[in-house]
Amino acid sequence: MAYINKKFRLPQFTIGVEEEFQVIDPKTRELRSHMHQIVEGGKVILKEQVKAEMHQSVVEVGTNICKDVSEARKEVTYLRQMVAKLAHKQGLVIAAAGTHPFSRWQDQLITDHPRYEEIIREMQDAARSNLIFGLHVHVGIDDREIGIRLMNQARYFLPHIFALSTNSPFWEGRNTGFKSFRTKVFDKFPRTGIPDEFSSAAEYDAYIQLLVKTNCMDNAKKVWWDIRLHPFFNTIEFRICDIPMRIEETITLAAIMQGIIAKLYLLMQFNLSFRTYSRALINENKWRAARYGIDDKLIDFGKEKEVATKVLIEEITEFIDDVVGDLGSRKEVNHVFNMMKKGTGADRQLAVFEKTGDLKKVVDYIISETNIDIPVKKEKK
Repeated sequence: MAYINKKFRLPQFTIGVEEEFQVIDPKTRELRSHMHQIVEGGKVILKEQVKAEMHQSVVEVGTNICKDVSEARKEVTYLRQMVAKLAHKQGLVIAAAGTHPFSRWQDQLITDHPRYEEIIREMQDAARSNLIFGLHVHVGIDDREIGIRLMNQARYFLPHIFALSTNSPFWEGRNTGFKSFRTKVFDKFPRTGIPDEFSSAAEYDAYIQLLVKTNCMDNAKKVWWDIRLHPFFNTIEFRICDIPMRIEETITLAAIMQGIIAKLYLLMQFNLSFRTYSRALINENKWRAARYGIDDKLIDFGKEKEVATKVLIEEITEFIDDVVGDLGSRKEVNHVFNMMKKGTGADRQLAVFEKTGDLKKVVDYIISETNIDIPVKKEKK
């Protein structure tokens, strides 16, 4: 698509990043239900930026509202450093992968909290087995009506972004054959996956109100789609990705998401829009991304043909090229080419396992990659 008139000035499009980490015993390499000490220890410094999750072997951190990807990088780095330090004080380490290679969900403790107790009562083993770790990225958008229109269009790009993030090939000691098994685990929950298209914010609100009225859910946060207009914040939230191992990968994915929303917004200002596609079609690409990551083909629905996933990702960088300069994210977006050359987290996990045949070595690799830019120095006694 031709470049848009550059006289138009983009809004800021703030960013927020949430990462879910595994808490691991470095000796056994297994998940440890030890989150409480980490979260409580972090409340003094990180306050609401560190949160407990349903399983006690999961810890979540979230940035403040960041004005650009440079600020987001600083916050993500700081939060990883702090949670790694807190874990280290307990003799533990953090790791970033969508699933643990061999720990069993049956062995994990559930966090003692009314919200999680309610989810367990309602969903039973679908919730107990939901031992997964994701990346959520918020892109600021003040107008909910515009937000719905942008969400509708952005759905098309979800499988492409997801393919880049794939980082969960193992589940309970098995090579699943998927580059992201995390998404297959999460599929057991209701109101997940690619959302339908909504004609307006009013139609979306009516959908939410109907589900609350009929006791399908008690609040809009229980809509867990791969992308959603956040019920409480003025953001579009991307929820489809596995957590990547490296900080740079997280920031690149966030920059691409921000770039897509900014470009779609820019098109709207000139009475243009990206074509929307049905949930059924987009799901075909999501399944391929989960199965093959970036190493196969997705469908270009406009051309009605298969195209190499890496080629389509390159096309996305071209699509958003005229906004990333204003967003200050060109360097971060261009890092996607290094990611495609090096392979996704799943590709690298599988390479370690093929070489060693040892899933503990895979865990060691994940830990190393997660902490490579955040060394934790041992405190002197």
